[in-house]
Amino acid sequence: MSVSYWLGVDTGGTFTDFVLLGDGEPRIHKVLSTPSAPEQAILQGIGELGLGDAMSAGQLAIIHGTTVATNAALEGKGAHTVLITNQGLEDILRIGRQNRAELYNLTPTPPPSVLETLPVAGTPCRLDAQGKEVTPLNDAELSKLVEEVLAHQPQSVALCLLFSYLNPAHEQRIRQALEAAGLPVSASHAILPTRGEYERGMATWLNAWLAPKVSDYLQRLQQATTPAPLAIMQSHGGTIASDQAADLAVNLLLSGPAGGLAAAKRLGEQLQQPQLMTFDMGGTSTDVALLDGDLRLTQQGHIGPYPVAVPMVDMHTIGAGGGSLAYVDDAGLLHVGPHSAGADPGPACYGRGGDRVTVTDANVVLGRLQPDFALGGTLSLDVAAAKNAMQQLATQLGLGMEETAEGVLALANEHMTQALRVISIQKGFDPADFALLSFGGAGGLHVCALADNLGMRRAIVPRRAGVLSAEGLVYAPRKREHLQALPEDSDDKALQSLIAALQLQGDEELIHEGVPERDIQHRVFVDMCYQGQSSVLQIPWQIDAAVREKQFHAAHEQRFGHRLALPVQQVNIRVQSLATTSPPRQPPLPARTGKATRHAQLPGVNQPVTVYDREALGTGQTLHGPALISEAVGTTWLAQGWQASVDQYGHFLLERSPT
Repeated sequence: MSVSYWLGVDTGGTFTDFVLLGDGEPRIHKVLSTPSAPEQAILQGIGELGLGDAMSAGQLAIIHGTTVATNAALEGKGAHTVLITNQGLEDILRIGRQNRAELYNLTPTPPPSVLETLPVAGTPCRLDAQGKEVTPLNDAELSKLVEEVLAHQPQSVALCLLFSYLNPAHEQRIRQALEAAGLPVSASHAILPTRGEYERGMATWLNAWLAPKVSDYLQRLQQATTPAPLAIMQSHGGTIASDQAADLAVNLLLSGPAGGLAAAKRLGEQLQQPQLMTFDMGGTSTDVALLDGDLRLTQQGHIGPYPVAVPMVDMHTIGAGGGSLAYVDDAGLLHVGPHSAGADPGPACYGRGGDRVTVTDANVVLGRLQPDFALGGTLSLDVAAAKNAMQQLATQLGLGMEETAEGVLALANEHMTQALRVISIQKGFDPADFALLSFGGAGGLHVCALADNLGMRRAIVPRRAGVLSAEGLVYAPRKREHLQALPEDSDDKALQSLIAALQLQGDEELIHEGVPERDIQHRVFVDMCYQGQSSVLQIPWQIDAAVREKQFHAAHEQRFGHRLALPVQQVNIRVQSLATTSPPRQPPLPARTGKATRHAQLPGVNQPVTVYDREALGTGQTLHGPALISEAVGTTWLAQGWQASVDQYGHFLLERSPT
């Protein structure tokens, strides 16, 4: 069987997006998501695209970004799990790092947590800080531990022992005994073999807690799509075969958003603009990230209240989107977000009974979304309902309707600007050195304002920006991310031996998926810190230890503004094993010269605004703001002082006009 079609499927809270490659121009499709059984929407979309026969013949490759793990974590709907740890450390996950949400509240009320009722079993076996056995694990204690765990009738087990990342022998024995008793086990030496008992324990527990639900979903999806190959996007921006993904649920927590960053990386390479700041603006939230030649990964991510220390794309999310609600507080001040109108009833302009102002309604009132612009290609706008809701808010503020709408947009833009500052200025990067890449259904309406706020002169609105995350899934590489903590006395010979072992592990896993060995590439990094520090910086591997140390000092100075006269420690070795994919090339944009469809007079704009249909525009055309460009999956507001040129692939390359 040979693959003829590649289908990216991004499941969101409201819509499931499809991008199909392999038959000329990419095809776009959307269906309403089915949260209780996400595979139903996927199968519906495959049927509506006419791909049933290709799927049955194994000619359709499906690459999927899923929110099943994310939603289960946020909603607290994981499996009944037992945690096994060393005796005396049973409360380690509940104690955490003692970080306070309310710093000056001496008697805080802890938020409810599933960890409060987590069954925990302790074992007396123990290793020291070098991984040497202090207290052995005897057969009697092991049998007693298995009986204690079985008494809780768990669906899953999380196993996290001290220093198991240096010596996994005890964890391996316990796992074998529990698996022989019919229990699925997540062991910390396999999930996150690095120091930090709390973070390692949380990652292991999250994996065990989420794995049964993720596994059940992926099995249903795989059974329904067999024999078509099915791959799942991971949080670090690479894909994995679905049968292997089922056991690595913690690596899928940013599965959907990572697709957008995979597309952004490819776009940067295509346009020879490796320095990008991205913002993905949807209906409820906005995700922002920074690419400096490659995806930036972090081990300090969070999902809801839970720290997630496995490698994942470094992304910052805020509650500001097209559906974010505007309201006036008791002091008479205007606020926007984080609460959202959702999809039902949605913004007032949807005409579904919503009567509260959203960011989308503000764009409608100011004419940036015209009555004939069908959102998502089908949803018509109710301008009268948007204006009625805005007038009620304006009355509360004692302002005019249009002035209020401008205030709503200004606040929403400021929230997103602050988020972009977090991932750039606060990390030692100057936004002016980057291009702002906008995607998501609502992003194009705000891209010029955000670039102006940050002093940026370049921006990009890619073709099919509203479904870019789904498209990025198709181009993402097959990838594994392996890391291993280093003993304190590791020399360079030991490091190179460990690197070779991790590379071999990556090779074996990718070859098992059917990737030819000749296509596999490796990237090696070392996590380093100053002696006494707990956080690390990731440095590209160099054979010369002095060069590595020099690079660390420079990276620390860029990130924190200073360097220290302290010894430097090597903490972890990290190996990325990846193989790029080769879906069909997209055809260049057809030769055409789209004319303006009309001119519109917008509130607050002192000259007529030119309106274009994006699908009618051709390579080389240059548009000057103010202008509106509409398409089925988004609208771009080209503000006054900005111009946009159309490249050979149909992407908009925006520049601040010379003044």
